[in-house]
Amino acid sequence: MNEGPAIVVDRLVVRRGGKLVLPGISLEIAAGAITGLLGPSGTGKTTLIRAIVGVQIVESGGVSVLGMPAGSAPLRSRVAYVTQTPSVYSDLTVRENLGYFARIVDVPGGRVDEVIETVGLGEYANRQVVNLSGGQRARVSLGSALLGDPDVLVLDEPTVGLDPVLRTELWSEFANLAARGKTLVVSSHVMDEAMHCQELLLMREGDVLAAASPRELLDRTGAPDMETAFLRLIEQGAKR
Repeated sequence: MNEGPAIVVDRLVVRRGGKLVLPGISLEIAAGAITGLLGPSGTGKTTLIRAIVGVQIVESGGVSVLGMPAGSAPLRSRVAYVTQTPSVYSDLTVRENLGYFARIVDVPGGRVDEVIETVGLGEYANRQVVNLSGGQRARVSLGSALLGDPDVLVLDEPTVGLDPVLRTELWSEFANLAARGKTLVVSSHVMDEAMHCQELLLMREGDVLAAASPRELLDRTGAPDMETAFLRLIEQGAKR
């Protein structure tokens, strides 16, 4: 794991539709690791992710990524964003999809085959996306984000709707990327996925309840699992 944070959020305030979503949160995200952003749906995870990738209008505060303001032009090739819904064309093959996106990000054609192997889709390279499983489509979307070899990957609920086997496959891919020095921010509302992460940010109603490793959170709360730990953190906050 690299020293120093890859992402710094400083007193970030965001309103959407007149509603206060993020009330001035501050946090740091480690470089070269998988940081899980966990919490119930509607708790502000996607808003925070949008701020990190620089597409969210903020009221005050700021976000820096790799030492630069989020959304800065130099970050466009260094930060990749994978949305909840796979952003690929169902009528094209895996190779055609990645070839199209490779031209957009201006990378050599040979990079397409490298990425296909990285996401484990070699035997499906010439299959139309419409004929792939949900997990395979998610990996095509991940592959499109990897074409430019970004330093930071931000993934919004990448395993939502997938069965346990497919979720395990994707988390294995994430671990491989982190082992290569990539920084991953992965949001989820599935608490048992927390154990796949090196660091966690637990959110509720726009606030960060805790920032620590999974082991530290279990030890701190004396809980047998992350879901119980989350509930105990809520109880502790309510008693203050």
